Amino acid sequence: MSGTSADGIDAAIVNIDKNKVQVVAFDMFAYPSAVRKKVLEIGEQKNCTAGDISTLNFLLGELFAQAAIKLCKKNKISLRTIDIVGSHGQTIYHNPKGKVPATLQIGEPSIIAHRTGITTVADFRPMDVAAGGQGAPLVPFADYMLFSHKAKNRVLQNIGGIANLTFLPADSAIGDIIAFDTGPGNMIIDQLVCRTTGGKLTFDKGGKIAASGKVNQKILGQMLKHPYFRKQPPKTTGREMFGEIFCKKFRGQAIANEDMIATATAFTAVSIADAYRKFLPSKPDEIILCGGGAKNKTLVRMLGQYTQSKIFTTNDFGINSDAKEAISFAILAWATIKGIKNNAPNATGAKTAEILGKIILV
Repeated sequence: MSGTSADGIDAAIVNIDKNKVQVVAFDMFAYPSAVRKKVLEIGEQKNCTAGDISTLNFLLGELFAQAAIKLCKKNKISLRTIDIVGSHGQTIYHNPKGKVPATLQIGEPSIIAHRTGITTVADFRPMDVAAGGQGAPLVPFADYMLFSHKAKNRVLQNIGGIANLTFLPADSAIGDIIAFDTGPGNMIIDQLVCRTTGGKLTFDKGGKIAASGKVNQKILGQMLKHPYFRKQPPKTTGREMFGEIFCKKFRGQAIANEDMIATATAFTAVSIADAYRKFLPSKPDEIILCGGGAKNKTLVRMLGQYTQSKIFTTNDFGINSDAKEAISFAILAWATIKGIKNNAPNATGAKTAEILGKIILV
């Protein structure tokens, strides 16, 4: 898969046997800079034609296929031993609450299936939208398989471009799950770092820039007035709401660059913590982080400060935090092939439980 940040393709090889999940291999394959630029432009609906979307769809299909092939080759695993490819693709538009509910992920699965010779499951979100859901978040099904606990309330907190949570109450059934997008994750931080460094940096590695700055409480308070943070779950968001236009509000402030990055980092941490207080039935015993934000030490420190909860990463449970999302779509693809309903209506708002994804047979 590739997330909202459009850094590149996360690929994982996973063994699933009787609901037990073993991660065999993982790697991330960066997009060429021109491809990433085009993905972000189309995601912001800039310089965009039907021809651009169609061409990018097939180009990303080729890149996704090559990611699968390269990962197998690197780890000396024969493609013939792979039963299924699950591909989330690249989201370029997501508006499930529009006049006509819509979501679009590209990365043509027919190309993936043909190049690899492996049956491919893709396009998971539209069936949930068809059932009246948000089409997101979809990872709660995998979170439940991987992290549910008999005695502990857990939050699985992904911090990618967008931040999203899955709340797993102690001794819960899948119908008890609460999940939604809390708001921006790394998206605003990344854009501000890229702008303020003239493109020399694309993210705040380890949170070092934020650590050198001071949070501007006035600006932070203004940003937290965004109506999304008052909206009741289930809810999802993306680049349409917290993309370039929103970032201009930060860039228009007369403060030092490092203070701007520190404030954007606090904005992510506080919006996550506020979501716990407003929308979860109880305080989590454990917060388990995944996604790129789990490596941002300043962001993690702030999150601990604002939540006063124990914080772990999925690495602490034997799952690479960078690989977690890719692993989730492997699990979803497995469930689809098995005929198991794999959305979580309580999380997405769908009226019915459904089997997600389209299957390309080879």
